[in-house]
Amino acid sequence: MVISGMGVISACGKNISETLETFAAGNRNGAAVSLFKTELKYPVFEVKGLKVNDANIMRTLELAFVAVRQAVEDAALLDRLNDFRIGVCLGTTVASQLNDVDFYSRYIMKGNAPMHSVERYLKGNLAEAVGEKLGLHGPVCTVVNACSSGTDAIGVGLSWLRADLCDAVICGGADELNRVPFVGFGSLGVVSESLCKPFDKERSGLNLGEGAGVVVIEKQEIFRKLVKKAQIFIRGYGLGCDAYHLTAPRPDGSGLETALGRALDEAGIVPSEVAFVNAHGTATKDNDKVEGMVLAKVFGKKVKFLSTKSFTGHTLGAAGGLEAIFASLGLQQGWIPASAGFESIDEEIGIAPVSQRTGIKGNYAISTSLAFGGNNSVLVISRD
Repeated sequence: MVISGMGVISACGKNISETLETFAAGNRNGAAVSLFKTELKYPVFEVKGLKVNDANIMRTLELAFVAVRQAVEDAALLDRLNDFRIGVCLGTTVASQLNDVDFYSRYIMKGNAPMHSVERYLKGNLAEAVGEKLGLHGPVCTVVNACSSGTDAIGVGLSWLRADLCDAVICGGADELNRVPFVGFGSLGVVSESLCKPFDKERSGLNLGEGAGVVVIEKQEIFRKLVKKAQIFIRGYGLGCDAYHLTAPRPDGSGLETALGRALDEAGIVPSEVAFVNAHGTATKDNDKVEGMVLAKVFGKKVKFLSTKSFTGHTLGAAGGLEAIFASLGLQQGWIPASAGFESIDEEIGIAPVSQRTGIKGNYAISTSLAFGGNNSVLVISRD
């Protein structure tokens, strides 16, 4: 299927051009949190200057709207939304929860609380809100599958197109920084007190971030009606579940290996045809060890890979959408940035991410997402 439009917003920038500038310069915009009060000093990757114009909607939804508009404009569909059957499938984690500590505290203490936050939460169904805002009449679905949500939303969109449920799908993910996951990840002991170092020997945990990454995917016959030359395609999607632990990956990485195999088979390619991998790369001890081991096993020890979470932080449900776009940009631009923060190889992993801007010559890229619950999701993206 054709990726006809892309939209991004993250700590890297509020659009694709700003994002590419950040990658090229190697800038990392992590800093202390300013969106809510906390005594914890973990650095985060906030989207600065985002204005939520409507107090009745969640920040996650505002992030999604920004990326959706960019993607729809890029796909040349903004003035033709009623000409096609267009679905919406977006992934999230924060927007699926009533993360309002003040509401709960007051309710517990006094037995009642203002319902404003509940009303805002009920309006926070991402896919439904986007479909309504754009006046669409295709299928809508919000995917909540932990940190693979954005990738899985794209996978659902692919299935809709193949089943002829619609002609195009707006899909990806969005999530805001919020105090509850911020404290929650801290309680798990997997948050770094400094800027994260994916796959590095001295990595000490993740940084949280926020943002949205949204693509428009279309059937090629629909795309041709808009007289645009296709550049980027999604060729395969695969998933596999560890069925092992609530938060930890299976030590042998078999779930990720299964997902990679299914995605490659669907794309009809072999591992040697993959130019690079945009890895999940959270900078936690277990994730990077298992993921690196599987990448080396499947693609060999010379595989080119990186983690863009060193630029965005871990954006949870938005990560899969953002990173699918980052992989697409790597193919389009012919280069990928250094995996920021990496300094020394971990002998237990045995392979190292790219440590400088690296040229890309092949036609295929992989984007991986690993999530709580043992979810492993993989996309194969191509430029031909």
